[in-house]
Amino acid sequence: MAKGVISASDQAEQLKQDGNLYFKKNRLGAAIDAYTEAITLCPNVPVYWTNRALCHRKRNDWKRVEEDCLKAIQLDHKSVKGHYMLGLALLQREKYAEGIKSLQRALDLGRGAHPNSYMVEEIWQELATAKYHEWERDSTKRSWDLRNLEDSCEAALKEKHSRDASKEEDDRDEATDSISEQLAALKSVFSKAAEDDVPIDIPDYLCCKITLDIFRDPVITPSGLTYERAVILDHLEKVGKFDPITRETLLPSQLIPNLAIKEAVEAYLEKHGWAYKMD
Repeated sequence: MAKGVISASDQAEQLKQDGNLYFKKNRLGAAIDAYTEAITLCPNVPVYWTNRALCHRKRNDWKRVEEDCLKAIQLDHKSVKGHYMLGLALLQREKYAEGIKSLQRALDLGRGAHPNSYMVEEIWQELATAKYHEWERDSTKRSWDLRNLEDSCEAALKEKHSRDASKEEDDRDEATDSISEQLAALKSVFSKAAEDDVPIDIPDYLCCKITLDIFRDPVITPSGLTYERAVILDHLEKVGKFDPITRETLLPSQLIPNLAIKEAVEAYLEKHGWAYKMD
């Protein structure tokens, strides 16, 4: 390369820096232009695509967010930002199942790379909100279907009782008692069927002892206590290298993922979607 000639990659990096500056000043059009020029020079750099997607996100241009993120993921299948913004775009375009899947992928990748970063918390918040809204939609439909089925069953029982009563005039009191018992049993069955959709207190063993919230990424200490990873790491960094409950010395390297509790939380949330709701 001749002396003084700037390479395409160097030009692209400078354009990315320009785009970042424009973005901070909320000059989204200029930022998009800069990232687009960078992409033209070096189309195989994932961050140029995700940076441009972030601009489209600020403009609520979700179709372009989806397009740019798909390209970024194609170039780097472990792109946390790519999967995250793709998930947001899919949700906005009412592709709920795909959106939740992308957010979950972003969360898994983020936890592996930077478990204590602000982005992991942000992704979790978006995922939890999406899962809660999914539960709301499904719960409403289940409730409606159960109500209709219960009404149909009740009407069928009463009709049968009416037919039987007309044939057995002498046993009218006994038949009345029988239909009352059957209707009560029917109501009990449908109440039981709706139990999973009724919020209750989350079991203590599924909640962090510091935040009292349901676990997201539980880790266990040498003493056998389980904490939320981000919370205990923050404690160790800002307060001191000791267990907040036992007061024993504790280092980040001693924290081990509590897979049993994580699986229990996932199973609980799968069955009780209302537990995704955050105050």
